[in-house]
Amino acid sequence: MSKSQVSTAANEQQPPAKRRQKSMAKIKLSTIAIYIGVFALVVTAVTVGYREPKKTSATSSVTNSSTIAEIDQTSVDNIVATTVAADVAETTNLPIANSVSSMAVSAVAKNEFLQSDTASVTKPQIIESTEANRKVINYTVKAEDTIDSLAAKFNISKQTIKWANDLTSDNIITDTVLKILPFDGVLYSVKDGDTIDSIASKYKVDKNRLVLKNDLDVGGLTPGTQIILPNGVLPTEERPGYVAPVTYFAYAGTGAGFGGRTWYIASGTGPCPSYAYGNCTCYAYNRRVQLGLPVGTNWGNAGSWAWYARQAGLTVNGTPTIGAVIQDSGHVAIVENVLANGDLSISEMNAYVYGGGFNIVSGRIVPAGNVGQYLYIH
Repeated sequence: MSKSQVSTAANEQQPPAKRRQKSMAKIKLSTIAIYIGVFALVVTAVTVGYREPKKTSATSSVTNSSTIAEIDQTSVDNIVATTVAADVAETTNLPIANSVSSMAVSAVAKNEFLQSDTASVTKPQIIESTEANRKVINYTVKAEDTIDSLAAKFNISKQTIKWANDLTSDNIITDTVLKILPFDGVLYSVKDGDTIDSIASKYKVDKNRLVLKNDLDVGGLTPGTQIILPNGVLPTEERPGYVAPVTYFAYAGTGAGFGGRTWYIASGTGPCPSYAYGNCTCYAYNRRVQLGLPVGTNWGNAGSWAWYARQAGLTVNGTPTIGAVIQDSGHVAIVENVLANGDLSISEMNAYVYGGGFNIVSGRIVPAGNVGQYLYIH
């Protein structure tokens, strides 16, 4: 019997289980060899073909078309390489099939993100930020500047410049600093109790523009902050140089009076040596005596008191003090107090005002703005 016959016979004599084990061993070795080959192919494909997409800089609003094409081509190569690798791995049931497949999905996602991101970079800026257009700038006046030239230079009205800088005339001084608004309107400091509606109504401002120009839709109004009222109009009493009108009252004698709030104090006149009963001169005389201050017994009508007081050696000037006689062209009174804000509190008689009249002592607050118009006998 030949060797081959002996070998065949021996195999036939072996138990079936042993024969199956040898056959499976041969199959496993061949499968492993295939896996190794496919694995090498996958690794090569992933290593050589896959490159993670790179984002481009977003500092420019215009991207070169060749750069975009290169990005797109790189992204497509990445997707193709990883997708092929995933297909091969899954077809051959490699253990790394899930990992490779995940790489393919990631490559697609990154490519979509990159394209979307690149597209957003390449879009031109349609709406510019208006932050710079809302700021008040400080401008130092040059020798050649005028209100008219500055208005033309900054494209705003002369009135806007004058209101923002409390200017009562067109005169401006070199090297002074002016506030220049970005558009016509009023520079306004928010006060407690202000609302968008109240400001819009008082200064004749469009409410929507007020909110938009000052970003009030986010934080609302904050007391103490400055906002710009677009095309706002200052009320007359808030305009530069405004002086409130003074209300004058008539007296028994001549003269315009002192103006201001009045009230009743008392009625009746004390003894007067040579002054008319119930008149301002009689009361002023009695009040000076009561305060222990010098006063003439015959200084005539109210309009002549300052002259006679000088002749008597008394000080007469434009500065009020407590107890001084305050005199205009036809009336006298007594300064009772000099208030902290510059107003005067006075007492008087024969003032035809609320709380006063013939032979009636009344009080009055003389506004600080009027104080310098009169003479004071000390």
